[in-house]
Amino acid sequence: MKRIFYLCTAVAIALLGFGFYQAWYVAPTEATMGPVQRIFYWHVPLFIVGEVVPYVNMLASLAYLYLRSRNRRLALQTDALAVAAAEVTTVFIGAGLAAAPLWARPAWGIWWAWDARTTSTLLLWLLYVSYLLVRRFSAEESSKTLAAVLSVFAGINVPIVFMSIRWWRTQHPAPVLTGDGFLDPAMKAVLGWNTLAFFVWGAVLVWGRYAILRREQQVADYRLHTLLESEAV
Repeated sequence: MKRIFYLCTAVAIALLGFGFYQAWYVAPTEATMGPVQRIFYWHVPLFIVGEVVPYVNMLASLAYLYLRSRNRRLALQTDALAVAAAEVTTVFIGAGLAAAPLWARPAWGIWWAWDARTTSTLLLWLLYVSYLLVRRFSAEESSKTLAAVLSVFAGINVPIVFMSIRWWRTQHPAPVLTGDGFLDPAMKAVLGWNTLAFFVWGAVLVWGRYAILRREQQVADYRLHTLLESEAV
């Protein structure tokens, strides 16, 4: 499995490098915004992945709630997957939000707009920050239940983030891949490569973090077992 993981990591890095090259040297320069528009090729994929991985977190959290009293081993596995997905979501959404002002300032003349898209996205990020804080600073079983509830709210919020620029008139531009927006075919190809790269990279990060969390769980179980044995003696 380690070899497969390292191979996937190498593929992800290669795709990221290829996507970077495509974004800077192959994609045509946008006529209105100029070179700053190239942030689009990372800004959008970060959010695409950041709006898919929450459902891994939500489904794993619900699976944990179902399995915790039925199968402890599977419950621990689903819990580790939920936390790994939450951490990767937080990083991707946070990176996308950080990139947004760099594009917004030259495009809109302002660093931030409290419109439906940016506000709902910020809420999604805050939900996952809250999720991780709950898990970080409380080892009680109730914290896992509370975190699972937060994951459901985050899952509900994702469609709102996605549909916000369709449901409300906002500062954020209309969809460029569907609807009234338009994107040059060469730009779509570059966006596709970068989206693929970030999906593979996100999967590698979830996989790696999951493996670390599982090892931590196994070490904790071993220490607890050793302690119980020493007390029994």
